[in-house]
Amino acid sequence: MIRILFMLFCIPVISGFTQSVASGPVVFKTTKGNVSLLSDAPLELIKANSKDLRGVIDTSNHTFAFTVAVVSFKGFNSPLQREHFQENYMESHLYPVATFTGKIIESVSFSKNGIYEVRAKGVLNVHGVKQERIIKGKVEVTPTGILLNSEFKVILEDHEIKIPRIVHQKIAPEITITIQAELLPETR
Repeated sequence: MIRILFMLFCIPVISGFTQSVASGPVVFKTTKGNVSLLSDAPLELIKANSKDLRGVIDTSNHTFAFTVAVVSFKGFNSPLQREHFQENYMESHLYPVATFTGKIIESVSFSKNGIYEVRAKGVLNVHGVKQERIIKGKVEVTPTGILLNSEFKVILEDHEIKIPRIVHQKIAPEITITIQAELLPETR
C-alpha cells in the first residue's frame, strides 16, 4: 500500500519536474543572502546583519522558502547588546531560526530578464510565532540568476518578543528588516 501511494505521488512530480527542466532552470538557491535589521528607538539606533540567509525559489509553481539562523546576526552596538538580543529577546536557544515560506502572488516570467514588483504571501515564523504575511519585494531576473530585494517591518509584539519596560526607549517596537539575495540555478 505504501509503495503504491509513493508511486502515485512521485510519478506526477518527476514528470512535471522533467518537463520544467527542459524549458529552463526550475529551482534557484542562495546560501549567502543578506538580512539586516534596524531598531530606530528614541534613545538608541541598533543595527545588525546576517550574511547567512538561505533560500530557494521553485519557479515552476512560484513557491519559496527562506531561513536564517538567529545566532548568525552580527553588529549591534556592543557584545552585551548582541548577547541580550540572542538570549533575552530572540531566545535563540529555543527558537534558532526565523523562516518565511509561501508563494509569489504575481506572475513572473522567470525565463525573461526583467525587474518585477511582487508580493509574497506566506508564513513568517519569528521567535516560534507564525504569522501569515504579504511582503512586497523586487525580483530581478538576470542572465545568471535572480536578484531579490525586500524591506518590511516586524512588530515585536506580534511574535511575542517581550521588551522590559526599563529599555523600551532603547528598542523600537517595530523592527525594519531588509533582504538582499542572489539566487542561482540549482545544479544537479
